Amino acid sequence: MKKIAIVTGANRGLGLATSEALAQRGYKVIMAMRNPDKAQKQINALKMKDLDVVAMKLDQSSEKSITDFVNQIRQEYGFVDVLINNAGILIDSEDGGNSSVFKTKASTVLKTFTTNTLGPFLLTQKIFPLMKQEGYGRIVNVSSGMAQLSQAQVASASYRLSKTALNMVTNLFASEVGDADICVNSVSPGWVRTDMGGPNADRSVEQGIKGILWAATLPKGGPNGGFFRDGEPLTW
Repeated sequence: MKKIAIVTGANRGLGLATSEALAQRGYKVIMAMRNPDKAQKQINALKMKDLDVVAMKLDQSSEKSITDFVNQIRQEYGFVDVLINNAGILIDSEDGGNSSVFKTKASTVLKTFTTNTLGPFLLTQKIFPLMKQEGYGRIVNVSSGMAQLSQAQVASASYRLSKTALNMVTNLFASEVGDADICVNSVSPGWVRTDMGGPNADRSVEQGIKGILWAATLPKGGPNGGFFRDGEPLTW
């Protein structure tokens, strides 16, 4: 039986590349995204390569959407092997709060947290039991070097706060794995040339997904509750 992987934000960038890479490794990939109809071209391109992918609607900012999504997964598949919480937003510059924390609006923080932190928290909370019952799972929270408390941080306060909190989500769920072969880790892909990262970023998408794939395919006894880039530990 094929392993099942869920990738959120799978319509573009890191999510799309990760979905393709996992499908190439033999996974059935559930590509979760807000608007599957708009990604039909990308989905068809993957299916033309004979890859086992399916698009499903998921709005990570909506608890109802998350609940409906997980109910559909439970009914159609009954288990999940890999969850990659990749979907996220970076809107500080759009709301005028990119340059200084003093210009950051409460509404920007709340909107960013809803998608970047609360969404992954709720999705993991609902998917985790499907892994626990099988005794196996790999959960990857796509974080950022911008979340590191060990580094001086300026600008993009909402995004940084949300990703630092996401690292705590990793820590909390990692503490609940018990005897099951479940690994929950945060991964920073680095500054990647995607729509979010922009054209001046210093890493390619292929470089960015390297650590995500590593954490998604860890062997039994692999690290749990850590923060990594390219498979190497990062300081929190």
